[in-house]
Amino acid sequence: MKSANSFKRQAMGLFVTLMATTCLVACSPSVDTHVSETSKASESTSVKTSAFSVPVEYYTLDNGLKVVVSEDHTVPTTTIAVYYNIGFRIEPRDRTGFAHLFEHMMFQGSENLGKAEFIGLVNSNGGVLNGSTRFDFTNYFEVVPSHTTETFIWAEADRMRGLDITQENLTNQQGVVKNEVKVNVLNQPYGGFPWLDLPQLANENWHNAHNFYGELSDLDAATLEDVDSFFDQFYAPNNAVVVIAGDVDPAQTKEWVEKYFGTIPAGPPVQLPDISENRQDGEKRSEKIDKLAPQPALGWAYHVPEKWSPEWYAMTMLDIILANGKDSRLYQKLVQEKGYGSSINAGINWPLGNALNYNGPMLWSAFMVYGNEHSADDVIADIDAVVADLQTNGVDQAELDRAMTKMRSGLYDTLGDGNRIGLVDTLATLALFEDNPQKINSLMDGFDVVTPELIQKTAQEYLRTTNRSLITLKPAQSKGDK
Repeated sequence: MKSANSFKRQAMGLFVTLMATTCLVACSPSVDTHVSETSKASESTSVKTSAFSVPVEYYTLDNGLKVVVSEDHTVPTTTIAVYYNIGFRIEPRDRTGFAHLFEHMMFQGSENLGKAEFIGLVNSNGGVLNGSTRFDFTNYFEVVPSHTTETFIWAEADRMRGLDITQENLTNQQGVVKNEVKVNVLNQPYGGFPWLDLPQLANENWHNAHNFYGELSDLDAATLEDVDSFFDQFYAPNNAVVVIAGDVDPAQTKEWVEKYFGTIPAGPPVQLPDISENRQDGEKRSEKIDKLAPQPALGWAYHVPEKWSPEWYAMTMLDIILANGKDSRLYQKLVQEKGYGSSINAGINWPLGNALNYNGPMLWSAFMVYGNEHSADDVIADIDAVVADLQTNGVDQAELDRAMTKMRSGLYDTLGDGNRIGLVDTLATLALFEDNPQKINSLMDGFDVVTPELIQKTAQEYLRTTNRSLITLKPAQSKGDK
């Protein structure tokens, strides 16, 4: 299993790389998770736009499974993905990390495929695969030669129909996940900083503010009964979407989906918890000592506007203006002018996803490692100066136009990638959260309302200090720190 897990980490790196551009583009679903009667009754095709047009066929099976098919014959491969509407902020209390644990369990075998045989089936056909756990979903995908499309529709259905849930598999994967926490977080400089730390500081609702990787004691406490219950509740067809994009015939694909997925019984209705957050009206600060970090670092975040609102579109543009590229305002001030460090990383839903693939409250987060010769107060003062200039003087049309060009370029690169991973992710989250994957063809429309005036107004409301959470990370300097 060591080699399989290594492969998964490598594939995940590819996925993050492909999706990084969409952290800064027009991407975000609404919070409505209902399935409309219109969607159940009909199939829809894409709406033509002047920029691009993605073929979209969308329908729902009798068991509640949402299905999206996007025909594209430019590359003789098919990307198949199954997204389940369960992420780590929806996981039960006292079972932190369980959503992530279950992602691992899905590779332990099913009725007709033994342990690791799913991975072997993909590899033997020259494909790539991965799975990941995010705020609001867990996903599984593979990119395979198009002549094997039916095989992998069957294989994904076999996993959804039932896992090989045994004590041996559970014990094994509890160990794997705990080791992953130790390797990737506890024994790494800046491990979990700030992506694990900022949500816990900025949010008040437990679902948004607990340790998403999971407490080791909670992972140890998971039982077979827990696994069975979790699978029955969240891994049912009425809590999922299947996306099939690539070199396929939509009519034939529909027959295969109905044949293999259509007979899986629906599960009980999923009652999602309340994950809303109140307005933040006071700055939050904390400090962290990192024994392994060679230099200090700063992580900070602001709550973002409601998705699809005019202010949300403006916030995605502020993201680009502030932190995308060497001409961005924070890079110019903090790196080029002051020389605090060599880079700055930031984004909506960063670094776990992008500005589309979440379904609830979210942060714009930023991270910078700076030199030991500098103070956190100096870095923060210059961040404040950059933000204050935006709030007071705004941006001109030329700067906004440059940001728009970056946004469009990032979106087109992601949707046009040969592996179609960004395309599938966008279609899946639009279907899962908004019941409208066709919206992929109108993602640009909301930006028509973004003006320099709206940019300034949004900066004044959402980049205010009282909406900010900030963590200073310090290297261990003395025995007292350790």
